[in-house]
Amino acid sequence: MIWCVEDDSSIRDIEVYALTSTGFEAKGFEDGDSFWNALRSAKPELVVLDVMLPGKDGVTLLKMMKASEEFRDIPIIMATAKGTEYDKIQSLDLGADDYLVKPFGIMEMVSRVKAVLRRCKQTQGSNLLKADGLVLNPDEHTVTVDGERVILTYKEYELLHLFLSQPGIAFTREQLLTNIWKTDYLGETRTVDMHIRTLRQKLDRYGPLIETVRNVGYRLEVRHDK
Repeated sequence: MIWCVEDDSSIRDIEVYALTSTGFEAKGFEDGDSFWNALRSAKPELVVLDVMLPGKDGVTLLKMMKASEEFRDIPIIMATAKGTEYDKIQSLDLGADDYLVKPFGIMEMVSRVKAVLRRCKQTQGSNLLKADGLVLNPDEHTVTVDGERVILTYKEYELLHLFLSQPGIAFTREQLLTNIWKTDYLGETRTVDMHIRTLRQKLDRYGPLIETVRNVGYRLEVRHDK
């Protein structure tokens, strides 16, 4: 869903129409307050945000979104008036992903939206945690082995995430209990051994990457081909 925040109804309607006619879902907002209130119940995929708005202006909304842990990752394209170089520079410095200068062509706006979404997906892809053909995607909360989806329990997933995040680091069983089961967990360390055993089985040929460190605990050893 693409949200367009624009107080000029004719421009807003054209923006929404152009996006929906090119395959996007789109919604328009006439002012900053209605847009901000809507964020409390839904999150858009991207926002086209006009700088000049009644009430909260676009720059203020941009600052608010980038200051919010919940909204800071939503891509934003700012729409600025022709000749306002300061607005463009300020918007980019505050974290906007791109800008459009009014009057802009509608197809230019659609192209900018597509380009920003592509960049953001590539950035999200860089968050992947890998060891050969073993891939953990923290954005999707998924694990694949040689391209095949593997279903893990929550604790198994958290263990693998920890190992892949810090390859080569040996963790004691007590550290794993603290990190995965949290400090108030009163179980025995054999709980860790049981989860490691089932995790290894599910990872198939990559299971041996999780090595037992004698008298210590476990680590994930990434082996490099010679």
